[in-house]
Amino acid sequence: MSEKLCLECQSPLMGRKDKRFCNDYCRNAFHNKQNEEDNSYVRRVNAILRKNRRILAKMNTSGKAKVRAIQLAEEGFNFHFYTNTYQTKSGNLYYFCYDQGYLKHEEDWITLVIKQDYVKV
Repeated sequence: MSEKLCLECQSPLMGRKDKRFCNDYCRNAFHNKQNEEDNSYVRRVNAILRKNRRILAKMNTSGKAKVRAIQLAEEGFNFHFYTNTYQTKSGNLYYFCYDQGYLKHEEDWITLVIKQDYVKV
């Protein structure tokens, strides 16, 4: 019977018959490599969402503000990424990046808002 080896570092394994890794470091390293592609995608999306939120918060210091869409775009805001939406009874659609949100209007105007407790998103 051949000796079982750690799936990460190839060191001989001692102990339980079903052991696959020699220690927690090797177990974590092995699984991190397996999920690396998925994790890098999630990291990129989270970075965009955090940047969007920072831009909204920077431009909305009073809790409600009105700006042009071009101002957000010039700061690097990406309109394709948001965490959720909220549609009012009147049909207005708010986009949120975590607690910071915006409502698109005609003629390229955008109202910036902060999520209120009664908004269930």
